[in-house]
Amino acid sequence: MAEENTTPAAAGDGAADAQGPAVALQTVYIKDLSFESPKGPFLPAQPQDPKMSMNLSTVSNQVGQDAHEVVLSITLEAKSGDAAVYLAEVKQAGVFLVRGFGPEETRRILGSFAPNLLFPYIRQTVSDVVTKGGFPPFLLPHVNFDALFERSLQEQAARQAQQAPPPGPAN
Repeated sequence: MAEENTTPAAAGDGAADAQGPAVALQTVYIKDLSFESPKGPFLPAQPQDPKMSMNLSTVSNQVGQDAHEVVLSITLEAKSGDAAVYLAEVKQAGVFLVRGFGPEETRRILGSFAPNLLFPYIRQTVSDVVTKGGFPPFLLPHVNFDALFERSLQEQAARQAQQAPPPGPAN
């Protein structure tokens, strides 16, 4: 009996990889990290149900040919009344190889696909830093980056429509 090699040629063939579209995560790293707890875990006796606020943003920039850095930023603030319990700011970054796609597809990859890949990393980092600050772990809620990306496209289209000059009378 002869053995058959069922491994796809593209899996180990560098020439085939260079021919078609490709998306590959090159590296993941913490770009910036800040944690502040003005009074530590020793707040005066009051209800321990702090109000949480979270701001999330993404930004991408080209760092080389076909290489893009995507930065997912989260600011998490916990307050008990007017007292700040803690403030955590994390910027989780990744470098992505994006090759062989048109501008709109590349924009979608960098605005939706890449943040989805970075999210588990930033979620773990936030939980770790809050715990090491002396507080119970905080798990970031799931974020639908596909829906956020679509909403940003709609908002951008609405802004462009408002800025467009009204059609004038034809001469």
